[in-house]
Formats: sequence, C-alpha cells, structure tokens
Amino acid sequence: MYIQELSLTNYRNYEQIQVEFDHKINVIIGENAQGKTNLMESIYVLALTRSHRTPRDKELIKWDENYAKIKGSIIKRNRSLPLEIVLSNKGKKAKLNHIEQPKLSDYISAFNVVMFAPEDLNLVKGNPQERRRFIDMEIGQIQPVYVYHLNQYQKVLKQRNALLKDYQRQHNMDRTMLRVLTDQLIEHAALIVERRFEFLKLLREWAEPIHTGISHQLEQLEMTYDGSVDVSEDMDLSKIVKTYQNHFQDIETREIERGTSLIGPHRDDLLFYVNGKEVQRFGSQGQQRTTALSLKLAEIELIHNEVGEYPVLLLDDVLSELDNQRQSHLLNTIQGKVQTFVSTTSVDGIEHDTLQNAEIFHVQEGIVLKEG
Repeated sequence: MYIQELSLTNYRNYEQIQVEFDHKINVIIGENAQGKTNLMESIYVLALTRSHRTPRDKELIKWDENYAKIKGSIIKRNRSLPLEIVLSNKGKKAKLNHIEQPKLSDYISAFNVVMFAPEDLNLVKGNPQERRRFIDMEIGQIQPVYVYHLNQYQKVLKQRNALLKDYQRQHNMDRTMLRVLTDQLIEHAALIVERRFEFLKLLREWAEPIHTGISHQLEQLEMTYDGSVDVSEDMDLSKIVKTYQNHFQDIETREIERGTSLIGPHRDDLLFYVNGKEVQRFGSQGQQRTTALSLKLAEIELIHNEVGEYPVLLLDDVLSELDNQRQSHLLNTIQGKVQTFVSTTSVDGIEHDTLQNAEIFHVQEGIVLKEG
C-alpha cells in the first residue's frame, strides 16, 4: 500500500498543491513553520479523517477560507483508489472511490498509516489520554466498527455527565433516566474494552520481541491494561458487562455527588514494564524511547498482519530525536518494504543507505518542489 499522489486546497498554509511521491522513500526538507509537518499531517488526515495534532478541524482550514480539501490516490492491492476529505464549517465529508461515505467508520481503514512524531516519544511517560488515543486510533484502522462504538460511547457519556450534573444540583430526582443511559454506556463500554484486550494481545506479540532486539537482549517489555473497573482479558463479553453493571450500581450515589462518570474506558490506561519495573515512573529516558519505538514498529507489523499490506509510515521530525542505534534499527526495519515519509530540517547526521535513493522534496512557505 502506498500513496501515489496528493493534492491540497486551502489546507493549513497550502493554497493549492499537487505532488507525486515515490513508492519507497520520500524526504521532506524545510525549515520550521514552512509547512513540512502540515504536509505529513494531511496524509494522516486523509487516512484517519482527523489530525494527530488538534481535535479542532477548523484549525486545518487556511486562514480566511471556508473549506479545506485533501485528495489522494493510493495504490492498494495493486489497484488505484481515490480518496477525498473535505473540511468545512458544516462538518466533514469523506469520499471513497468518488462515493461519499455516510459514516466515517465506513471510510477509515481504506488507507492505513503509522505516524511517528517527537510527541510519540512521550507516549510512555505522557498522560493516560495519549495512550488511550494511541489504542483507539490503531484499533480503528483495523476494525472500523470500533470507531462507531467509540463515537456512540462518547455521545452517551456526554449525556450521562450532563444528567449527573443536574442530579447534583437537584436532589432526590428520579433516577430512571440515569439508569437507561448507564445501560447504554455499558453496552458500548464492554465492546470497547473487549476490543482493546484483543488489540493488546496482538500488540504484545510484535512489540515485546522488537524491544528485546533493540536492547540487545538486555530488556524484557511487558504491557498490561489498567482498567478503572476490575475486568481482565480472560473475561468474555457477558462477564465484562456484568462487572460494569455491578460497579455502576455500587457507585451511583457517589457519581451523583461528584456530578460525573467515574468509571469506563475513558478513564483506563496502558502500563509498560521493562524487566519488571514500571517504565512510566521508573524507566530511564532511553528505556522510555525504546518502548515508544517498539510500539511504533509493532504497529507496522500488526497492521500488515491484519490487513495484508504494509501501512504508510510518516516520520515527522523524529529521526533527529533518536540516537544512532535506535535510528538505524528503525530504518533497517522499514527498508524496502514500507513507503516512508521523512520530514526534517536537514539530512545531515542521518547516515543510512535507506535515504540514499530517496525522492527529495523542499518545502518553503507552502510551496513543495521536487529536487532534480
């Protein structure tokens, strides 16, 4: 799988561009604030319909314009597939093979990407929200129905929290509506957690041996799901539902007092251990970075295993953040099998055969020029 052509209209600092890419390695060179990260981001948005940098779509639209358009032509299973995303004040529209998709979950998974940016190095030591987002975005790429349940969960959660606020202000209200919303929340929560357990099992299979290899057999990585409710991977869906029902029943009065939902997938976390020690709290910066790199490399193999083709890899200003050992391991792993985009201010200091035959692009003030 690779992206052959990309065109942007009114996207960030790009007024109108059209670029053809190499199916192997593409290096995007430019100073800061010229648009190289915006170019990488647009490929990510084309795949996942949302940015990895902001939850607000209006920030993706060029200043003083009322819409932005991303169009791309990808090669998937040796066939060309046109994709299109239009962002406006009226919302977001996605077209797959020129046909508008009524639900974004029907669009996602057509084009798979893995993004590795400097902020991903903080995935391990950052806040739980970053790790939940990592899990959700990756599961969504291989199981589009997960996106539907996640969106429904967020809608019900918002309604439930608003109702809990009302109950907090007005005592002795009838709790029937709250219990209806609780049942709806549990329905989606149980499915989300079940899918997260399945994903974590797959991720372990790839990430743990990769981490061992990067650390020259000196470190053993382990991952566990840290739930706000005492559920486990060996539970079936009905048992997860029952566990949630019991917990919500036990804390109903406390939630009313607090005016918010206290448990659920939106409060869960992912924990990492290296040689038995929790990396978030006790790991060195090197161990945290190796863990983050292992996760990203595992994503690539996991998607390939599930989808049957390698995803496109976006390395946004991240190579300069890695030492020579981790840099080499990353480039050796993807060499010759993954279409890769590397954005950087300079290729100086990156000594690797992978970049020798790359297509070079220069970005300046929203203009992209191919070298040579």
